[in-house]
Parts: sequence; structure tokens; C-alpha cells
Amino acid sequence: MATIKDVAKLAGVSISTISRVLNAPDKVSKDKRERVLRAIEQLNYHPNALARGLIHKKTKTLGILIPDISNYYYAEMFRGMEDAAQEFGHNIIICNTDKDKQRMISALRSMKEKQIDGFVFTSEPVYPDYYDIFNQLGLPVVLASTQSLEYAIPSVKIDDEQAGFDAAQYLIDCGHRRIAMISGPHLDPIAGMSRLQGFMRAMRTNELDFDSTRCVEFGNYRYDDGYAAMERLWTKNPELTAVFAASDEMALGAIYFLYRSAIRVPDEVSVLGLDNTRIASMSLPRLTTVAQPIYDIGYKAVRTLQEVLDGAGPPTLRTYLPHHIVARDTVKNANGEIF
Repeated sequence: MATIKDVAKLAGVSISTISRVLNAPDKVSKDKRERVLRAIEQLNYHPNALARGLIHKKTKTLGILIPDISNYYYAEMFRGMEDAAQEFGHNIIICNTDKDKQRMISALRSMKEKQIDGFVFTSEPVYPDYYDIFNQLGLPVVLASTQSLEYAIPSVKIDDEQAGFDAAQYLIDCGHRRIAMISGPHLDPIAGMSRLQGFMRAMRTNELDFDSTRCVEFGNYRYDDGYAAMERLWTKNPELTAVFAASDEMALGAIYFLYRSAIRVPDEVSVLGLDNTRIASMSLPRLTTVAQPIYDIGYKAVRTLQEVLDGAGPPTLRTYLPHHIVARDTVKNANGEIF
């Protein structure tokens, strides 16, 4: 591979002139600039990004930590991150942590060694030991689809408690009174407990009887969890008419259990999901869901990180993007109309 010294020798200029042509061409005379560009083309020279980063203290590289890259949710979020990164001229290093602390620490150390400019941390809570690690790295960080009420870290997400409330209220407005929920893990303070608390607030607001031991089951947001949770719910609460699942994957798992049990959706049981991932519109019946702006969360997170890197003043600490109901084919009202 040709080096910057080779280019300088062929063009008959200094190495500093090569650097100016690459980074501030307007400061170089036309004659020298053209000689350098011809030499670069002739030698097929490609600047070393890491070396340039050491000079300018920026590598134009961002790190993204995702807990489960196989999940449709994170695939769509990452698309938003990548589009924003391209807009600002960044490359991205993505790491799948699998919700494993040691794996996350290893990924962060590797990113630090690669001289990343900053990183986005997604979905998981920021535990005290995580925050200590972030501080030790000394890199800018933005949270996506999670937040920290304890630490001053910028975050971008929806209001999960309100989303849970709106989901239950939607089913209530459709005439349902015997409603159950398939919640995320009760130890998950970001989306698990928040969505459940919102759901229960709606039940209380509408003065509906609600026994959480009979009407709530928990899962880890995946398809198999939804299937198993729906089976448990139906065993102890067969009179229910509607179910809110805290993710689209769990909602589809619940629908499959009902299908295998010859229970018609939405004629006998309505099912409402949350996320609006691509699979929500691909399923049969198509899933009615509380839509998160998943792409926008990823895009806004990287844009916020760019603001931090630019030193454009204190960023907004907590950004909540709007959610909304997308009505398709899995929720029916009391008059038999599908919503």
C-alpha cells in the first residue's frame, strides 16, 4: 500500500501539504493541489482513518451497543442510527451484548482501543457499575430506547408508562372489560414495569376490577414468551376478551397459542401489541399495535450524540418521541367491528 510519504515524494511536496490537501484543500495553491491529487490517483493512495484520527482527535467512528441484534426492533432502530451516522460522515461499529455484562465491558474496551468518538447504549438500564465504566472510558454516550433517572445522560425513547396506559384505554374504548396483559420482565425498570404500571393505571382510572395474579403474565419480549404466557393466562382466565402484549413478538406468540387452541382472533379474543415492527403488518391477521417511532429513536440518538461531539451546548437530557395506535385486524369492539 502506498503511504503518505510516497505521495509526497511523487508530487514533490511536503507531508504537511498532503494533509492540507486532504483536509483543507482551499488553503493549498491550485498547482500543488493538482499535483497531489494526480499522485494520489496514480498511487491509489487511501488515507489511514486511524492515523488521521490520531492527528485530529476524531476518527469519525461511533460505537453502538445492542442487546439482541436478531430482534426486529433493533434492526429497524439501527437503520435510523446508520442513516444519521452517514449524514454526519461517521462509520459505525456495532456490538451485540446479549445482555451480558462482561460481553458489554469487552465491547466497550475494544471500541475505546479503536478510538471511537462516542457511543450509543440501547435498551438496558444504566446500573451503577455500568455508569462507572462509562465514566472510566471518558467517551460521550447517548441512551436509545432506555433512560437513566439517576445520571445525567441524554436519552431518546417513548414514554413507556403512557404507552401502557394508552394501550389499555384503547381496548377499554373498544368495549372490553375483561382484559389481561403479557408484560415484559417485572425487573425491567425501563419498559417492563413502566408499561405494566401504565396499563394498571388505565384499569384503575376506568374503575375496572383487576386482579394482577389472574390477569398478568410476564415474558422477555420474544415470540415463545408470548405463546407460553398466553397459555398460562387462558388456563386461569378463560373468560378474558382482550390481551395487551408489551411487544409485537409476544403478541404474535399469543395469537399462535389462540389459533392452536381454536380460539378466533379477534372474534373471541382481541390482541394488541406494542412496537409496530415490520412483522406486525406481515402476520395473519395483521397485528393492531401501539407504534413506537423505532427508526426515529435510532436517528435522534445519533443526532443527539453528534450535538454532544460538536459541543453545541447541553443536549436535552430526556427526549420522549410520540407513540400512536396503528389499527389493523386483531382488535374488535363490542359491536363486532374490527379496529
